[in-house]
Amino acid sequence: MTPHLHVKKGDKVEIIVGKDKNKNGKILESYPSDGKVLVKGINKVKRHTKGTQKNPQGGIIEKEAPIQASNVLLFCSKCNRGVRHGHEVKEDKKVRVCKKCGKVLD
Repeated sequence: MTPHLHVKKGDKVEIIVGKDKNKNGKILESYPSDGKVLVKGINKVKRHTKGTQKNPQGGIIEKEAPIQASNVLLFCSKCNRGVRHGHEVKEDKKVRVCKKCGKVLD
């Protein structure tokens, strides 16, 4: 059985721990087997690279690194913060719902 995450690609999330605490971002990629997600603009790291045809100069490149999925919460635009969510069936479709205000998050 493959593991699953509480967030998915394209979700807007809020970071709840670490150096980027209280920042928001969109999930670019998710890695369910590792339990990690890649969030745009969050957890930036510097990588030293050799010159390539694409980047002949080489040098130091700054890019995002994956963070633990348990360190993010789904962002609710009505509550304007990261929130826990539940599931409800609406019109024969299972949707994610904010636990605080009841807004549909899908």
